[in-house]
Amino acid sequence: MELNKQHDPHLSRDIPDAWFAPKGKDSKAAEAVVRPSLSYWHDAWRRLRKNKLAMTGLIFLIFITLMAIFGPLISPHSVRTQVLTDQNLPPSAKYWFGTDELGRDVFTRTWYGARISLFVAAIAALIDFAIGVLYGGIAGYKGGKTDHYMMRVVEVLYGLPYLLVVILLMVVMGPGLFTIIVALTVTGWIGMARIVRGQVLQIKNYEFVHASKSFGTKTSRIIRKNLLPNTMGPIIVQITLTVPSAIFAEAFLSFLGLGIQAPFASWGVMASDALSTILTGHWWRLFFPALCISLTMFAFNVLGDGLQDALDPKLRR
Repeated sequence: MELNKQHDPHLSRDIPDAWFAPKGKDSKAAEAVVRPSLSYWHDAWRRLRKNKLAMTGLIFLIFITLMAIFGPLISPHSVRTQVLTDQNLPPSAKYWFGTDELGRDVFTRTWYGARISLFVAAIAALIDFAIGVLYGGIAGYKGGKTDHYMMRVVEVLYGLPYLLVVILLMVVMGPGLFTIIVALTVTGWIGMARIVRGQVLQIKNYEFVHASKSFGTKTSRIIRKNLLPNTMGPIIVQITLTVPSAIFAEAFLSFLGLGIQAPFASWGVMASDALSTILTGHWWRLFFPALCISLTMFAFNVLGDGLQDALDPKLRR
């Protein structure tokens, strides 16, 4: 039988405290009991770190972002410098990714294009987040006729052909960086609004929300403090899936000549310019921008899958 020095006043004070410490398995059990509990976000990060594929995608995205910032700076060649005597050169020690038909360095243009592609995708994702969360949150919280009419608007917008909307915007506004961002966000927020609405419809019936209402809390504060924090998991997952969709859409539209225009360079513009030379053996001009698009989309998708598992409360231990 173990002795308890704290509850037995007849024990001598000279006995070392170590004599009363639990031993073996009991010690491990005691440590588990006193170990501080993890918060929801700490536990999600712990589970995400165990997903090797998702962490690989996260590390790659960090690498792509750093190269988009510093890649053109570490290159010895300018993004717009044309050396006509070095046209269509293969990768070498001088030109790491080769050159294009105007003698421009493909390495520099690839990472400069990463800036444009990631910038467009990030802005589109932020706008989708702002509009979708606000619209879906109000529709889900109000319910009734408000929800009915707001979701009918969503259904009408969802039925519009995406490419037709883009072409109309290009005709009215003209091709360019601002136009492509508007085109990506006209209907891009619909998916976010649907997800937020579904989550809010479920969470608004919980007891803590009814308690806030009984204390007379304003609707805006209930949505901001009670509902949105409990929907952040699905929202973050949706953002990680929105960004690669926006990157591909920008590349696709630029490939068709409806997106970014010269002198700007994006991955889609570089792929479009290189397509006509692929049959002549200048494979590097298409290979590197296409590789960046593919790997970036793959990294975002595996990270989104990992976040979906990590942020799922049902899988929390």
